[in-house]
Amino acid sequence: MEERLQKLIAAAGIASRRKAEELILAGEVSVNGRTVRELGTRADPERDHIKVGGRLINPLLQRREKVYVLLNKPRGVLTSLSDPKGRPLVTDFVPPSLGRLVPVGRLDFNTEGLLILTNDGELANFIAAGRAVAKVYEVKVKGKPPEEAIERLRRGLRLDDKTRTAPAEIRKLAETDANTWYEVVLREGKNQQIRRMFDEIGYSVVKLRRVAIGPVRDERLAPGQWRLLRAEEIKALRAAKAPLRSRTLSRRSRGRT
Repeated sequence: MEERLQKLIAAAGIASRRKAEELILAGEVSVNGRTVRELGTRADPERDHIKVGGRLINPLLQRREKVYVLLNKPRGVLTSLSDPKGRPLVTDFVPPSLGRLVPVGRLDFNTEGLLILTNDGELANFIAAGRAVAKVYEVKVKGKPPEEAIERLRRGLRLDDKTRTAPAEIRKLAETDANTWYEVVLREGKNQQIRRMFDEIGYSVVKLRRVAIGPVRDERLAPGQWRLLRAEEIKALRAAKAPLRSRTLSRRSRGRT
């Protein structure tokens, strides 16, 4: 069956769909020996020979088993496949026997929480780029922001680089004399967005963790631990429409304000 080249390249685990489009436009993709530069080009991996950078990807499409890992990323770990500074990577926590897995989206170096790693480029692109899969965070901030400041975050505001954030769901979970915990639900992922949002209203983030990716959450997964996603979780991710709201601060967070 013929499919778009960028979808086939993503399915082979070579690159995301967006990166695959860049490879096509750069002339790095060929079908049956002919260089292809048109993004709408289709091919049948059962019939056509598809190469990326001179490498035949048909065997990858035929033998590649989809793997979906849920990792609780610790603080001080880089969401990347490599680092010239030698810092610990999220892939260090997953056994090499699972093959080459790519982190879906990013968690900042000092942010902890749930992260999906997979070789399914199509699902990775859907989760990272689409607004259908909301991400839920627990945020500990220094001090007690007034409600009108939090309302600015809910409506969306301009960050220091003049970009505007989309509306966010925010509710208070707990507070002490020194700190306040919030649940923040985002459907976008600007660089260090939550930290920058709270900086914009004058309250710095002390601790930040992601506790849910769409319908997927797991409070029993300790930092540094991982597990395979269950079939029903993968199905729910593909059908995700709205976030699951937590009613209280997660058990791991209780008592840490």
